[in-house]
Amino acid sequence: MYRGNPIARSYALKQFAGRRLSFRHAGNAVLAACLAGAFLGGLSGCASIQVHLGMKIYLAKTPVTSIEISQPKGPGIAPGQKSSLMVTVTQPDGKTLLTEGAGHGKVMWRDLAVTATVVTVNTKGVITLGKDPRKSDGKQPQVTITVPSHPEVHAELDIPLRYDYKFASNFSGSSGSSGFNGTNGTDGTSGSPGSTDPNNPSAGGNGTNGGNGSDGGNGGDGGDAPPVQVLVTLRAGAHPLLQAEVSAGTHHRYYLVDPQGGSLTVSADGGDGGAGGKGGSAGRGGSGGIGSPNGSNGSDGSSGHDGISGSQGRGGLITVTYDPQVKPYLSTIRLSSQNGPHPIYQEQTVAPLW
Repeated sequence: MYRGNPIARSYALKQFAGRRLSFRHAGNAVLAACLAGAFLGGLSGCASIQVHLGMKIYLAKTPVTSIEISQPKGPGIAPGQKSSLMVTVTQPDGKTLLTEGAGHGKVMWRDLAVTATVVTVNTKGVITLGKDPRKSDGKQPQVTITVPSHPEVHAELDIPLRYDYKFASNFSGSSGSSGFNGTNGTDGTSGSPGSTDPNNPSAGGNGTNGGNGSDGGNGGDGGDAPPVQVLVTLRAGAHPLLQAEVSAGTHHRYYLVDPQGGSLTVSADGGDGGAGGKGGSAGRGGSGGIGSPNGSNGSDGSSGHDGISGSQGRGGLITVTYDPQVKPYLSTIRLSSQNGPHPIYQEQTVAPLW
């Protein structure tokens, strides 16, 4: 819209990309600047605007001697979890720059090339490890980062596998659906006006009654949880780990748990009942018309009744079969079967699960 209007174009550039814009206000102006850039068509996008404002840099135009990869929230990753990476870029004068995202820096992830084994990594430098520990057990996740504009610069990071995490396996019943709200009653109409002329009086018309609100619908019942089987055995060693398989029907889930700080919570709770719908509001009675005498006001309608909440579903029976070596660590396995039978524990030999 600014292409054919040089005055408007110049004004927009001064407002959104001018060097006089203070850094304190730059963060709030980025969105507006990006929109302006889209209208102007002369800028390559938000990245160009952020670089122009000094909020980001291009690595291709920045001298780089080395880079280092780290996990700012601590080393390691557990199955099914995510972790952010941060890259520290060192310049020839010793000054350092950090990546955007977890590093809150000026280096854009798009200026880096990232490859990974065992884990996956997205364009924002966030790594993910698959939920199934059997696929990563015994392997070494690694991330390699290079700088395409500086081919001689690269770094690698080995990522420890961690199992001291609070894992959860949920087979609870589904929640019931909420009831529909009732409809509001219609307001009554006002009575027609009469005459207050003492020589020719006439009565005002009566207002009509307001309509009744309809009742809210009842909530649906919560779903029942299925019976759940839990197998637990111990992988002995200097740092023992618990192997666990949790299954319900044809669904099987596997876990590797460090009893020193980790846990596994298995839930087979009955689903919550759905909330009852709200009853509709009563319609107001119409006003009586003015006259001699005035008409009567209509009566207000009645509000509808709220619907009844659904019942909670039944919890599933959880049966835990554990190897005798697991007994000292049994408190690591936590169970929940609300509105269901008490879990069953049975001790017997359980072979390695994989």
